[in-house]
Amino acid sequence: MRLSYLSFVFWVAFLALLTSTDAQIDAKTYKKADKLAHKYIILDGHVDLPYRLKVQNFQLTRDYIGIPIQTDEGDFDYVRAKKGGLDAPFMSIFIPASYQDGRAKSLADSLIDMVEGVANAHPDKFAITVSPAQVEANFKKGIISLPMGMENGAPIEGRLENVAYFHQRGIRYITLTHGKDNHICDSSYDTTRTWNGLSPFGIEVVAEMNRVGIMVDISHVSDSAFWQVMEMSKAPCIASHSSCRKFTPGFERNMNDDMIRRLAKNGGVIQINFGSDFLDGSISAYNDKKRDELNEILQEKGLSRRDSLAKPIVEQFRKDNPNLYADVKTVADHIDHVVQLAGVDYVGFGSDFDGVGDSLPTGLKDVSQFPNLIAELLHRGYSPADIKKMCSGNVLRVWQEVERVAAQSE
Repeated sequence: MRLSYLSFVFWVAFLALLTSTDAQIDAKTYKKADKLAHKYIILDGHVDLPYRLKVQNFQLTRDYIGIPIQTDEGDFDYVRAKKGGLDAPFMSIFIPASYQDGRAKSLADSLIDMVEGVANAHPDKFAITVSPAQVEANFKKGIISLPMGMENGAPIEGRLENVAYFHQRGIRYITLTHGKDNHICDSSYDTTRTWNGLSPFGIEVVAEMNRVGIMVDISHVSDSAFWQVMEMSKAPCIASHSSCRKFTPGFERNMNDDMIRRLAKNGGVIQINFGSDFLDGSISAYNDKKRDELNEILQEKGLSRRDSLAKPIVEQFRKDNPNLYADVKTVADHIDHVVQLAGVDYVGFGSDFDGVGDSLPTGLKDVSQFPNLIAELLHRGYSPADIKKMCSGNVLRVWQEVERVAAQSE
């Protein structure tokens, strides 16, 4: 159907009015979101800053001391965290599966030392944090809390006393495994199924974590391991950086609906991972397909990505085939899904900043952009009280309950 000129002018003017009105609403909503981001404590369940700094050969000397304060690299620094209202990022003490050969504990200790060094060098900006009460106190003083979670229980190295050792060193959650089965349990990424869930030692580890007051993190574990943890843990658990499998069918690393309900029944919280691969299965499939196509082109030319001759080929391919990304709305879709399944008390944020590479969603590219997510949640009708729970209240409740269970076992 062909529009008359007057009709065309009318619709252009009408759409312009709608756009103008939406812009005003969005500006108002964003202003409120930014205010809430700084009014409430924002706790992020998983930031991979320590391992990023290790890869960069970070040393806490005069030449390098500014890196955690302001940098163009990575997803996290002090300036951007303050801008976004991030108050308590769990520093991930990440142990790659390749270190499960006897080097895991020494790597964990070195990464903990690094986080302590950053906090000690900037006591007016950061503080090592080992309790919800300290998170609250630091927030009132304007200091960013640095609680620590250990991603991969490999550093326990078969010695149950190392659970208490890492608690003493400040670790407040342990992701039981990572990309491969370890001596504690099976991984969602591994098809070996060494234990068909938890190992006999892993059962002892979960009980010991309950006893000393370390949150059990079921991100990365196999489904079988998850269900066994739910049956035996005396304290609620977390998924520090997982999303909903509904949107990524077949991706065991995310949680299915029954698992989300069961985690909530146990009082636990799923903290949504921001990586696009965790948020939208179709985006992940497309990017994987393009990655395979690029690899085929390079193989035909007898090149690897590290070869200098490959660089212009890779750059042109990426220009012609840009990666797809999820967006803030997709993250909110996952939050909506958890709320529909279990309620607003069982969801939080677990970005995986500095851990998911170039896959962060549009509008959530670094820690400065948390207000964008809060604005989207406000737009969807969530109340400030709901958002306060998502930002930190839900996880702080779990953390407090883990402390209570540990105190009772003394």
